[in-house]
Amino acid sequence: MLSYTLRRAGALLPVLLVVSVIIFSLAYLTPGDPARTTLGPEALEVDVQNLRDSMGLNDPFWVQYFRWILNAIHGDLGTSYFLNMSVAEAIGQHFLPTLQLAVLTILYALVISIPLGTLAARWRGSIFDRGVAGFTLIGLTFPSFVLSLILVIAFSVWLHWLPVAGYRNPFSDPWNGMRYLILPALSLGTIYAAVITRTVRASVLDVLKSEYVDAARSRGVNETRLLFAHALRNAGLPIITMIGLSFASLVSGAVVAESIFNIPGIGSLLVNAIERRDYPVLQGVVLFLTCVYLGLNLLVDLLYGLIDPRVRLSDAGAK
Repeated sequence: MLSYTLRRAGALLPVLLVVSVIIFSLAYLTPGDPARTTLGPEALEVDVQNLRDSMGLNDPFWVQYFRWILNAIHGDLGTSYFLNMSVAEAIGQHFLPTLQLAVLTILYALVISIPLGTLAARWRGSIFDRGVAGFTLIGLTFPSFVLSLILVIAFSVWLHWLPVAGYRNPFSDPWNGMRYLILPALSLGTIYAAVITRTVRASVLDVLKSEYVDAARSRGVNETRLLFAHALRNAGLPIITMIGLSFASLVSGAVVAESIFNIPGIGSLLVNAIERRDYPVLQGVVLFLTCVYLGLNLLVDLLYGLIDPRVRLSDAGAK
């Protein structure tokens, strides 16, 4: 298992290197002068050039890139031009709300999608199956910001059950912290529940057509046990893939929900960095999110190897 882990992790390094070059190149080629933005439009040109020299912005492209990537390897992502703190510190402050929202969202999506997808596969073609298909269709086509606004009107404006927007850390204030996260989690979770439900239904349906399922049914295995203990378990690989991709997407792409519900997450930090031309924050956040995304994909690969040893053996054989 260790050699399998090292091989999978090693395969991600070239990807990370290429992505780092792309990230730095995009920031380098983006119009705008960080020094001019920092000092303001009325600053003297000599002051702007002095600041560019101190920032290293007048150095050649490759000199700036290698300085940045070597510092990043040592955990130094630079210092924000506007936040008066290091990029790593800014990411640490803003990543926790995003992570909390992503975990709550994916838990809600799994509670909905696993039973719905499994039962829809069991009762294929029934009214229940058609109802689940309608739910997934609505979830996949309904814009998240529209659903967010509907939830705000229903639960905050009309019923006054939940706050409209804002954030409190659930670790310091559990009750109010969860109340602030429920609406954005419902908004995002409904969409991801639709995606995962489709994957669960298709995967379980394929397993139910297998000969060993018919054999187990002929031996008198309880239908509920057959469905959830055998069929769902053997349908796990594509489901785990979809869960991993959904969680990675949530961590890196919850910008809309964070903006609507005023959550100070990593998406809000990224949007503000783009608006301000805060290149160290922009580069650091994108590189961090890339590492998170690749790390989650690596975790999914390792779960593959744990659930199905044939994955490790085929990888070793190909090697």
